[in-house]
Amino acid sequence: MQMHHHNVANSQANLSMEHRALRGLYAITPETPDTAHLCAQSAAVLAGGARVLQYRSKLTRTQLREEQAHALAALCKHAGAIFIVNDDVPLALACDADGVHLGRDDGDLASARQRIGSRRLLGVSCYNQLTLAQAAQAAGADYVAFGSVFSSGTKPAAVRAPLTLFSQARSLKLPLVAIGGITLENAGDVLDAGADCLAVIADVFDAPDPKARARAYSLLFQSKQP
Repeated sequence: MQMHHHNVANSQANLSMEHRALRGLYAITPETPDTAHLCAQSAAVLAGGARVLQYRSKLTRTQLREEQAHALAALCKHAGAIFIVNDDVPLALACDADGVHLGRDDGDLASARQRIGSRRLLGVSCYNQLTLAQAAQAAGADYVAFGSVFSSGTKPAAVRAPLTLFSQARSLKLPLVAIGGITLENAGDVLDAGADCLAVIADVFDAPDPKARARAYSLLFQSKQP
C-alpha cells in the first residue's frame, strides 16, 4: 500500500492504518533557537516530499521547545506528513504529534506505548542490535531505527550498524529506518539493503536548496519501488 499523506483530508483512522506502510524520507530537524528559520527550512523539506519530520531538540527553554513543536506539527498537518517528537512523550501529547521516538535511555517503552495510546506511532532506536529491535517490537513499537549506518557528523561517536542488519530485521515485519551519515550518494545502497525510511539531518537541512534535496530523495524512493 502506498502512502498518500499529501491528502490533507486523511482521517486519523486512515493515517494510523498507513503508518504500517511507513516509507520515504524521514527528515530530522537540526538544533536551532531560531523558530522562523527552522519552520522555513522544514516547510521546504516537506514541500520536497519528506514523509516524516522528527523534531529533535535539546533546548533547555521548555517554552521555546513547545513553540517549535506546535509550529512544526501544524506544518506537517498541512503537508499531510507524519510528525514525530524525539525523546519527549509529554511534548508529543501536548502538540498532538503523530508519534514519539525513543532511544535506549529515554524511558520505558511499554509505559510510553500506554501513554501515547494506539493511535500514535512509537519509534525506537535500536543502534546495531537486532535483539533490541525484537524487544522493541514486543513492547509495541511501530517502527525501529538502526544506525549509524555511516560515520555521522551529528554523532561522531555513535556505534556503526552494518547494512546487513536490515535484511536480518525484515523478519520483524516492521518498517525499518536507517540513520547516520546518509547522503544522496550512499542512499541507494541503504535502500537496496532493505531500509524503508532514510533518516537524514545534515544532507537535507544543510543543502543549498533543502526542497530540491528532499525532492531528489523522494525521486530515489520512487525509482526503487519495493
